[in-house]
Amino acid sequence: MNAPVKIETTLKDWETDQEVRWCPGCGDYAILKAVQRTLPQLGADPANTVFISGIGCSSRFPYYVESYGFHTIHGRAPAFATGAKLANPDLDIWLVTGDGDGLSIGGNHLMHVLRRNVNMQIMLFNNEIYGLTKGQASPTSREGTKSPSTPIGSYDHPARPAAFALGAGARFVGRGFDVSKHLPDVLKAAHAHQGAAFIEIFQNCIVYNKDVFHDFAAPKGAEDQQLWLENGKPMLFAKESKGIALDRDKLELKVVDVVDGDWDAAGVIVHDVTNRSIAHMLVEMPFGPFPMALGVLYDDPRPTFEAAAMAEKAAASQGKEANLAKLLGKGQTWTVDGTAQDPV
Repeated sequence: MNAPVKIETTLKDWETDQEVRWCPGCGDYAILKAVQRTLPQLGADPANTVFISGIGCSSRFPYYVESYGFHTIHGRAPAFATGAKLANPDLDIWLVTGDGDGLSIGGNHLMHVLRRNVNMQIMLFNNEIYGLTKGQASPTSREGTKSPSTPIGSYDHPARPAAFALGAGARFVGRGFDVSKHLPDVLKAAHAHQGAAFIEIFQNCIVYNKDVFHDFAAPKGAEDQQLWLENGKPMLFAKESKGIALDRDKLELKVVDVVDGDWDAAGVIVHDVTNRSIAHMLVEMPFGPFPMALGVLYDDPRPTFEAAAMAEKAAASQGKEANLAKLLGKGQTWTVDGTAQDPV
């Protein structure tokens, strides 16, 4: 694999001539702009970049980014993306999926691309609803959600995308939300990670699940409910008046008050992105008693799937001649004489 050559581009270089067709006010617009602003900062090359999606509102993404793109079938984007990466490991692949596409029909495919650690960025837009099919409850819909498929209220326990990713063996897990100014920083960190980088993006479906994340993702006024994590920095929130500490007796996280800025005396944890145990605790924190954990929750790279595949191929072919005729003639062979009209 060759190191990607960085080039200079602008936001305009990543915009297509296609009309962006999402509902007015949809959070997908903000995510699209965040990605298009981030790509030039990464030095990404449109000729070497591929956006691959499944089915759903989020999966229209490849039409709106001036690069290579593949709008695939429901839930199978990870399989297509894995094939593309194995065929050309130098490609910069961004996989776009949603809570329905990625965690229902595509749950098994998403699990395998994460556990295999195929080098790509995986953006899962979580709006806790099926938007494209007119508002049915999705795998991440909260208990009690009323929808055409759950008119009395859902009694299904929701999936947690970040917890799913960690459980599947992901080596990078990040979180952000559509209108956050910090979302590009999470995208940059994901791109820098060598391996499958999973980013859960809370996205406001303005038609079928409006403001479901308003308590922590409102454009203004929700900052005190956000815990933005930075490696090597204490886990502080609410204008640094509160923090997250570890209850060593119960082995669980707790919220503590920080007096006069002395977070160390309060026992506040310093974030370590390589600590998988704490990452599991962070993604399981119930919102309300705790803030929403955002930013890079976990980042601990390991060798990638495609690197292992290439190494195996190189080892298997070492010292061998590429001769198809010789290969076909190897082992048990026989010659057939005669014809159908005059068999031997």
